[in-house]
Amino acid sequence: MSDTRTAPVIIGIAGGSGSGKTTVVRRLTSSLGDDQVSVLEHDRYYRDRSDLRLEERAALNYDHPDSLETEMMVEHVKALRAGHVVHAPQYDFARHNRLEARDIIQPRAAIIVEGILIFADAALRALMDVKVFVDADDDTRFIRRLQRDISERGRTVPSVIDQYLGTVKPMHLEFVEPSKRYADIIVPQGGHNDVAIDMLLTLARGLVSRG
Repeated sequence: MSDTRTAPVIIGIAGGSGSGKTTVVRRLTSSLGDDQVSVLEHDRYYRDRSDLRLEERAALNYDHPDSLETEMMVEHVKALRAGHVVHAPQYDFARHNRLEARDIIQPRAAIIVEGILIFADAALRALMDVKVFVDADDDTRFIRRLQRDISERGRTVPSVIDQYLGTVKPMHLEFVEPSKRYADIIVPQGGHNDVAIDMLLTLARGLVSRG
């Protein structure tokens, strides 16, 4: 019997902050083709806490699973898998607040779900056809996060260090690292392991072509 699969391939890309997930996502998108891939980032779904002052929002723990409205993301992934457009939230990382504007995400042959905590949620995990954990050592991850948060998110060096020591590292040990056991594929050395990434690209192209 021929394969009659029409649903998109759902690929989960997890790993610690600064591990190289974005690099792997870019390699996948480039290999499969922009017109074949939609990317849905978990950190779009930080809860709307506009009821709090900026200083109060800045003090929240954004590395705990409860900080994310994952139930909304689950519904969006289900909708994309069913062939429906979704309106994904936007998030302002400098002001720690959800924006009113939404981004239109199209259903395509492959849906990449990316984020540090995506494997920590059973309902979200169950929607994925392939689960990839991008691994990197702690020093490398911290340096990448420091560079990103300063250049892209308007943070200061002290605030990045305080957040890393206060919540990022403890939550990584409690939630992110243990979720590695759910991965089908682990990519060591972050996004620079060409052998592992090439194997992932071959798998992804095969799954998409069967769709």
